[in-house]
Amino acid sequence: MIEKIKRDWFSNIKGDILAGIVVALALIPEAIAFSIIAGVDPMIGLYASFTMAVVISFTGGRPGMISAATGAMALLMGPLVRNYGIEYLFAATVLTGIIQILFGVFKVAKVMKFIPRAVMIGFVNALAILIFMAQVPHFIGISNMTYVFVAITLLIVYLVPRFFKAIPAPLIAIVFLTIIAIFSDFELRTVGDLGSITQTLPSLLIPNVPFTFETLAIIFPFSFALAIVGLLESLLTASIVDDMTGTGSNKNQEARGQGVANIVTGFFGGMAGCAMIGQSVINVKSGGRGRLSTFVAGTFLIFLIIVLGELVVQIPMPVLVGIMIMVSIGTFDWGSFSYLRKAPITDSIVLVATVGIVVVTHDLSKGVIAGVILSAIFFVAKISTIKIRKREESDQMIFDVEGQLFFASVDGFVDAFDFTVKNQQVIIDFSTSHVWDDSAVGAIDKVVLKFRENDNQVTVKNLNASSKKLVDKMAVFNDPKAKLSTH
Repeated sequence: MIEKIKRDWFSNIKGDILAGIVVALALIPEAIAFSIIAGVDPMIGLYASFTMAVVISFTGGRPGMISAATGAMALLMGPLVRNYGIEYLFAATVLTGIIQILFGVFKVAKVMKFIPRAVMIGFVNALAILIFMAQVPHFIGISNMTYVFVAITLLIVYLVPRFFKAIPAPLIAIVFLTIIAIFSDFELRTVGDLGSITQTLPSLLIPNVPFTFETLAIIFPFSFALAIVGLLESLLTASIVDDMTGTGSNKNQEARGQGVANIVTGFFGGMAGCAMIGQSVINVKSGGRGRLSTFVAGTFLIFLIIVLGELVVQIPMPVLVGIMIMVSIGTFDWGSFSYLRKAPITDSIVLVATVGIVVVTHDLSKGVIAGVILSAIFFVAKISTIKIRKREESDQMIFDVEGQLFFASVDGFVDAFDFTVKNQQVIIDFSTSHVWDDSAVGAIDKVVLKFRENDNQVTVKNLNASSKKLVDKMAVFNDPKAKLSTH
């Protein structure tokens, strides 16, 4: 236990502290922007980012991952805030956390194994595109100096690490270019242009809503959607950080941790949040690896708001835009172009569809869910091909069944037989097949009964153990004329 605490918290102190500072600076414009999307005061997003990061640093299952207010969650909150008010958002945030804890207790994270690689690649690429697209309004058509600052930021974050690695390059860019902007008269947008920052701590509160079933009926659909979207984005982000760092994580603990963080956030006047892939990538690329980096990100964020609020609002947006462009470039899986050429056409379609749906809807969950469903459809279509080979031995007519017999393949199974034969010994051999469901048993019943209508003797044989058990249980045995021989 002591060794785990040392590893998670104190094995990379300098790197985690510096990376956390960078993340905190980058969190501010994101949190403000997401608050605007949700239709709430910017401080609600900032408070959420503070409480989420601090709490998840203790409760999460993936060290070094950043959780805060996110765009995907903010989109879902808009209608609730518009129709019912901010207090209902706080209540929904608390309920979201409770649902996520239940997901973690019931180990829902194991569904991650059902997300195909093509969907994962599509998720990552779509997120990279969305991160880039979100920066466009902050530097296109603003001023010529904006382009200059973006370019200088990119030069710093890419060139400085080649010669100097003691301090994260994004932090150098933020401090250096902010000083230049403050003492110059350049036409630049700043963090303060996104919204005002109030230099006050969040306070503990109980959502001011009626504690009735009517309130529950209002907030539950929103909370359930927020819980699923937040958990999906968090678990996918955890898998990406796992790959980037070459380490594992506890996905069920992450689900429970996200739940605890959202409950605390709701009681401190924040909006529901989840893991942020952009900030998590910044953290990892800046040298953050442990829980300390996430904790520092949250605590330094509130320090910036309370103590350095007047300086923070003067940070030039082009600098933060340049850092996020770096994140989008680093997040995009450039090997996916080669993947599209080499992978099966169905996997390529899934990847492109996932990216397209996410980019069009700006909703990561819709793209991932669509990709999984599309993959499942392609998989079912691929394995639903069943082959029936007919051969004759002495006075027996043998049908060898090859493939998976289930609801999607039963039509092909039935259509493959010739039911015109009469007075024959018919054997249906399942040596190279498996019977999966009731539809398959029904198809076997249908084939046997059709053969017996023409006075054929039918034997079903060589079923494997589980197939035989299913057929014995569900096939028609009560009617002697329809009884199957399954030896």
